[in-house]
Amino acid sequence: MSSPVSTHRFSGTLHLPGDEDFDEACFGRVFNARRPYDRTPAAVLKAATEQDVVEGVRLALRRGWQVAVRSGGHSWAAWSVRQDALLIDLGNFREMAYDPQTGIVTATPSVKGGDELNPYLAEAGRFFNGGHCPSVGIGGFLLQGGQGWNARGWGWAAENIVAIDVVTAEGELVRADETQNSDLLWAARGAGPGFFGVVTRFHLRTRPLPRHLAHTVHAYPLDLFDEVMTWLQGMHHTVSDLVEIVAVTQTPPGAEEPVLLVTGVSMTDTPEQAADALAPLHANPYADRALFRVEAQPTTPAEQLAGQRTANPEGHRYLVDNAWLTGPADEVVPAMRRAFTEQPTRQTFTIWFSMAPLRELPDMAFSLQSEIYCATYVIHDEPERDAELRAWLDEAMRALQPVTVGQYLGDSDLTVRQLKFMGDEQWRRLQEIRDVRDPKGLFVGYLSAGSVTNTNHWEQ
Repeated sequence: MSSPVSTHRFSGTLHLPGDEDFDEACFGRVFNARRPYDRTPAAVLKAATEQDVVEGVRLALRRGWQVAVRSGGHSWAAWSVRQDALLIDLGNFREMAYDPQTGIVTATPSVKGGDELNPYLAEAGRFFNGGHCPSVGIGGFLLQGGQGWNARGWGWAAENIVAIDVVTAEGELVRADETQNSDLLWAARGAGPGFFGVVTRFHLRTRPLPRHLAHTVHAYPLDLFDEVMTWLQGMHHTVSDLVEIVAVTQTPPGAEEPVLLVTGVSMTDTPEQAADALAPLHANPYADRALFRVEAQPTTPAEQLAGQRTANPEGHRYLVDNAWLTGPADEVVPAMRRAFTEQPTRQTFTIWFSMAPLRELPDMAFSLQSEIYCATYVIHDEPERDAELRAWLDEAMRALQPVTVGQYLGDSDLTVRQLKFMGDEQWRRLQEIRDVRDPKGLFVGYLSAGSVTNTNHWEQ
C-alpha cells in the first residue's frame, strides 16, 4: 500500500481524487467549456510559489507520476489535464517585475498578457507583443512560439525570451539563457506542450509602447470573398511591417449575417505614419462595394482588446483548427472558401493572418511558418452538436490540404488531426535534447491519439 501524500510542504494546495473540490481544481480554469472529463489527473497542485513547483516535481518523482503544467488554461484541447499525472497549476503564482535599465520584464507563466502584463508595462511606456485574447496566459503562448500582436513585423513573441527559470526533470531550479543551459532555452522557444520542464519565470525583452494606434476596417459581403481575397493575397507583402493585417469572416454584434472584414492595425508614433502605413489597404479596388469603411481611425489598446474579448467569449464550447498556407491566389482562395463562407454557428469566425514578407527565424525550436496563417474557431453552446461541428471543421480543413504546409501548435488538437509543426532538423534536435534532459519521460509531452511524428497526416 502506498503511503498518503503529505501536503504540509506546500504554500499552495494539493488536491487529491476524492477531495470535494478536486473536479474544480482539475477543470475550473479550463477556458474551453468542452472539457475533458474523461481524463483524471493523479493530483492537482495549485502552486503559490516557485518552491511549490520544485516540491511538486520532486513529489511526482517519488510517487512515480508524470507531470503536466497549466498556466493560463486557454489550450483548446486542455493539454494540461492528463490521465494519472500530477497537474501543476500555476494560476495562483503571479508575479511581475520590470527593470528600466535593461527593458527586461520578468513574469510568471500564468500572468495574462493583455489583462495584466501590458497594463503593467504601459506605466513605464513599454509593450510586449503577447496574445491577442487578453486573458491568455503567457506560459503556453510563449512555449508554442507566441503569435502575438504584429507578429508579421515584430516577430514571434518567443524571440523575445532572453532567459527562463525552469524546474528540470531532476527537480532542480535552474536559469537557462544563451550562456547556461542554452539547450533548455532553445527548446522553450517553440516546443509547446512537448517542453520537458516547468518554466517558473520568463525574462522578456520589451519594446517602446507605440504612441499612435490606428485601424482600418473594410466590411464586404461574402459574395465578394474570391475577389477581395485574391486582391489581398496579391498585395499584403507590400504593406508596411508596422501594420498587422487580418481578414476575418465573422458576424459583428447586431448584424444578421456574417461579413468579410479586411483589417489593418498600425502601430506607429504619429497619425501621419499611420495614414501612410495603412494607405495600401485603402486602395482595395472593391472598396466602393464595401458595406462600411473605417480608414486610419485612431484606436487604443483597450478598444482592440475589447474586440478580441467579444470574439473569444468565456464559458462557450470551442472547436479550433488551423493551417499554414502557401501558393498562388488562384489555388489558396478557392481552398479557403468553405472555411470563410459557410459559418456553422453565429459566433464562428475564420481568420487569415498575414506573415508576409516572411522574416528569417532565429535558431529555436519554433521553425515552421508560411506567408499565410488560417484558423477557424467554431464557438457554440450545444454539446449535442460537437460531433456535427467537428465534422464541418474537418471538411473545411480538408479543403485546405493542397495548399497546407503544416500547423501552429497554439490552435491545434493533436488528438483529432496531426500536421507538421516544426522543421525536420529542429524536430530531431528536440528529441535529442529530451532524451538527455528527461530520459524517463517525467513530463507528459504532446497530447495525441497516437505517436507524434511531426508530419502531415495525408503525407505519412
